[in-house]
Amino acid sequence: MSTVAACGSGGDDAPKNVSAKTAALGTLTPGVIKVAVQPYAPYTSVQGGRVVGLDGDILAYVARKLGLKVEPEVTDFAGMLAGVQSRRVDITVGGVAWSAERQKQGLFTDPPYYSPPAMAVRSGKTYRTVGDLENLNLGTVEGYVWVKSIQAVPGAKLHAYPDANGVFDDLGAGRVDVGFLDPLLIIAAQKQRPDLKIDTEYLTPPTAAQVKAKPAYQYLQPYQTGFYLPRKATKLERAISVQIDAMYANGEMARLVRKYGGEPKQFLVPAADVATARRGVDRPQDWTPPSIAQ
Repeated sequence: MSTVAACGSGGDDAPKNVSAKTAALGTLTPGVIKVAVQPYAPYTSVQGGRVVGLDGDILAYVARKLGLKVEPEVTDFAGMLAGVQSRRVDITVGGVAWSAERQKQGLFTDPPYYSPPAMAVRSGKTYRTVGDLENLNLGTVEGYVWVKSIQAVPGAKLHAYPDANGVFDDLGAGRVDVGFLDPLLIIAAQKQRPDLKIDTEYLTPPTAAQVKAKPAYQYLQPYQTGFYLPRKATKLERAISVQIDAMYANGEMARLVRKYGGEPKQFLVPAADVATARRGVDRPQDWTPPSIAQ
């Protein structure tokens, strides 16, 4: 998968006088953290060689704390994952959902935020439950966890696109009934593209019995995001997770969620199954996911 570099690639651009502590983090270039992102505002976009958006701001805050310079590389979602798994980049960010399958090929940080199951729908249409989605045209982006969920819905037809713009375009044109995308993206599209005449709805999560019968339905529940790193980047992952946890405690994470139109209680309070999903998989049995006070 080809990628387009958004700025220089280390070398003379690498920070001078990198501390031993920063160098010990093991990034590809000492003092630099190379991040793969896709154009996915308001989560990630590159402006003037900087990653901006919710994930971009979180990463920038963490990088400052760790003494790292952020160097972005623009690609698509499949390229983001491949770049990490082949260790061409140090990290990827931008609404990447934790899954047991993905963690086998990379490392996830603690969740920077949790994402409720949002749907983009045409104005005037109402879909509340998984049953309401049967026999509909359902869209999402190639490689997203919702692909498997859509394939499990009886009679539903999957429409997978290279990026979110394709989902919105076909939703506005009536070729798709529902688009599964991250909530801040739908909220932003409503404001920026009123001609589409779309609304944001939140799916009532499937019950435990439904998920047991169809395991792919688990991705129709609120999911935990993570920053995704190569398997060998254990020191860097731990250092970033420590900073993410601190951002929950000091109010910085809530401030950034509000900045981009989100409600902290929706984005920063984990569902009950977040801990159980990762305990004994890529976290110890006593792991507690980060959360703001309720």
